Amino acid sequence: MPRVPERPAAPSQSGVLEAGAPAVIAVTAEERVLTTKQLAWRRFKRHKLAIGSAIVLLLLGIAVILGDVISKYNFHEQLFLDALKGPSAKHWFGTDLLGSDQFVRVMDGGRISLTVGLTVAFSAGLIGAVVGGMAGYYGGWLDNLLMRVTDLFLSIPFLVVLILASKLLGGSVFDVVLLLSLIFWMPDARIVRGVFLSLKEKEFVEAARASGASNKRIIFYHIMPNALGPIIVNVTLLVAGAILTESALSFLGFGVRPPTPSWGNLLSDSQSFITQAPWLVWFPGLMILITVLAVNFLGDGLRDALDPHQKL
Repeated sequence: MPRVPERPAAPSQSGVLEAGAPAVIAVTAEERVLTTKQLAWRRFKRHKLAIGSAIVLLLLGIAVILGDVISKYNFHEQLFLDALKGPSAKHWFGTDLLGSDQFVRVMDGGRISLTVGLTVAFSAGLIGAVVGGMAGYYGGWLDNLLMRVTDLFLSIPFLVVLILASKLLGGSVFDVVLLLSLIFWMPDARIVRGVFLSLKEKEFVEAARASGASNKRIIFYHIMPNALGPIIVNVTLLVAGAILTESALSFLGFGVRPPTPSWGNLLSDSQSFITQAPWLVWFPGLMILITVLAVNFLGDGLRDALDPHQKL
C-alpha cells in the first residue's frame, strides 16, 4: 500500500512551532543572532532610493576629485576661440565667456561645495553632540544654561548675520565653514539632548552607575553608542543644508569669493548669460539639485536603518 507523505505541521495556536517546520525555526534563530550592524544593513538595503543615492554621491565624489584627470582641460586654461560654446563632445558642459571648459569648472566648484558641506556637517554635529549630551546627561542648571544659549542662537536671523560676518571676514572657504558651523549646531544639540534625557533613565545606565562606572565611561561607552543613530542621520541632512546655504551665499556674493570656484558663485557669474548661454546655469544648478536630493534620500535610508523599531 503506497505511503502517504506527511504534511508539515503548522504552528499551533500558542505560537510554538511543531514538528515539520525546521526552516522557520532556522530563520528565526538566524535573525536572533544578527548583530546590530547586520540588522541595520538589512534594513538599509531595502531602501532602494538610499542605495541609489549612495552610489550617485560616490560617483559624484570621484568626479569632483578627479575632474582635472577626467578632462583634458584644466581650470585656468582659456580657449578664446571656443568662448560660449554649447555642450559637445569636445566640451561636455560647454564653455564660458573666456572659453574655459565648464565641466572642469563645475567639478572644481563641486570640490569646494562638497568640502564645505561635509566639514560644516561634521563640525556642527560635533558641537551639537557635545552641547546636547552635556545638557541631557547632567541636567539642572547646566541644562538650563546650555538650552538658553541654544534658544538665543536660534532666535538670531542667521542669514543677516552670515551676510554681515562674511562681509567683515572676507569670504574665504575657512570663513564660510566657521560661520555655518556656528549656525548649524543648534538642531543637533536639541536632538542629542532629548536622546540623552531618555537613555540616562534606562536600566543598563542605572546598572553601570550602580557598578561604579564614572560619568565619562557612562557617556562614551553606554549612552553615546545608542545615540549615534539620530546623530548620524542629522549630520547627513546637515550636509544638504550647508551646501544649499553656501550656494545661496555665494550666489548673493557673500560666500566663497572668486577666483575660488563653488557651485554658488558659478551660478552667480552665469546669471548674465541665462538666455545667451543657459548651459552655464544648467549644470551647476543640476549638481546642487542632484547632491541635495541624494543626501536627503540617503538620510531617509539611514533613519530607517538605524531605527530599532523598524521591521526587518
